[in-house]
Amino acid sequence: MNSKRDPIEVLQHHIDRRGLKLTRQRRLIAEVFFESGGHLAADDVWDRVRRTDPNVSLATVYRTMKLLTECGLAAPHRFEGTSVRYEPAAEAEEHHDHLICVKCGRIVEFVNESIEALQHRVARENGFVVTHHRMELYGECAVCRPHSVAAQGVATST
Repeated sequence: MNSKRDPIEVLQHHIDRRGLKLTRQRRLIAEVFFESGGHLAADDVWDRVRRTDPNVSLATVYRTMKLLTECGLAAPHRFEGTSVRYEPAAEAEEHHDHLICVKCGRIVEFVNESIEALQHRVARENGFVVTHHRMELYGECAVCRPHSVAAQGVATST
């Protein structure tokens, strides 16, 4: 994908090639998705789109997210224990790793040059050349952790 082009133009071109129309609802879904950023499930996009147009169906959101993925505008992620999450492909092109909260589903992106260097060193030591990778660390975020600690304390003190 040419990142300098307007995403709506890229979508329009893709849809035209498939003999489809860029409907008002598809445009709205794409605009909401790109304005939202982050890692959104189709349900999240649908909730946000319905604030503007309550007549948009979840099926239309799923089909539009598929179109955005096909033309390289959305990058799907299949994190453990969650539905498919999408992020704008321009954001996904810049390498980053993820911290995923197993309680609330919060996703934090991070880049750590020391970890990247260590991965390449380990690969080299084992005769590998890294072509790509992804790192997903699962745990509890700072917001959820106190609740879990409190719940464990109640459970162990009785």
